[in-house]
Amino acid sequence: MSAPSVLYDAPGPKAKARNIIYSVLFVIALLALAYFIYSGFDAKGQWASAMWKPFLDASTWTQFLLPGLVNTLKAAALSIVIALPVGALLGIGRLSEHRWIRVPASVIVEFFRAIPVLMLMVFAAELYAYYTDIDSETRPLFAAVTGLVLYNGSVLAEVFRSGIRALPRGQSEAGYTLGMRKTQVMTNILLPQAVTLMLPAIVSQLVVVLKDTALAGQLTIGYTELIRTSGTITANFSNTIPTLIVVAILYIIMNLILTSFASWLERRLSRRRKAPRALGGGAEPVHIKTDMDTGAAV
Repeated sequence: MSAPSVLYDAPGPKAKARNIIYSVLFVIALLALAYFIYSGFDAKGQWASAMWKPFLDASTWTQFLLPGLVNTLKAAALSIVIALPVGALLGIGRLSEHRWIRVPASVIVEFFRAIPVLMLMVFAAELYAYYTDIDSETRPLFAAVTGLVLYNGSVLAEVFRSGIRALPRGQSEAGYTLGMRKTQVMTNILLPQAVTLMLPAIVSQLVVVLKDTALAGQLTIGYTELIRTSGTITANFSNTIPTLIVVAILYIIMNLILTSFASWLERRLSRRRKAPRALGGGAEPVHIKTDMDTGAAV
């Protein structure tokens, strides 16, 4: 028999009956909503085979969807690779005891967290257009990555700062007792332990990075990511809903792969941090016999 929960009382017969009724009503409402959406699209002919036929043609994938998918992954990968160390440096900077490091890091984080990603991309595109010699074909990629790094690096800085501060103070004090410097305590003790704690929040932000690449396809920036390239399909075949459904499935698959990799990495890190087992299956515990009269060991 399982132990009673300290969070809530176990439901009685009437509460269980109410829960079943609520669950059935919710499922009915969900099915009704799904039928309403399906019938609405069906009335507009969105489920007709002609709307889905382009996705059975290999040229639709090779000319539009796959190139857009590659560009989406390219922008997301570059942004993630750059934003992670930027976020770590800013997060550690906000924890610094030196005011000349802590204050600028805090200003940068709060400033770029308050600006929408799309605005950062537009500013970056205009900056590169007027003040650099970057080629016009690669400029949209630079603008997209810049906006994503500035925003998500600032958000990740707060994730890193919160993860490090969540560790017990005794961890850092133990390092100082061993004669370590602050940098050694941070890199050898605090960060390795905080990574496991921060991993779910980091993965959530990386998923946001992947989805926000769609903002780079708007007209001002013009980066040919997945949604922008899929617009050509809808323009040629007038199948907006089927195209968006296919694109949504591709995004879901990419996010599932990312979260699955993060879960595997979290399990691996957790196993590596477990105490090593003794050789030979573990030594037997040593029992010390004492004299009942004197208490001395014998």
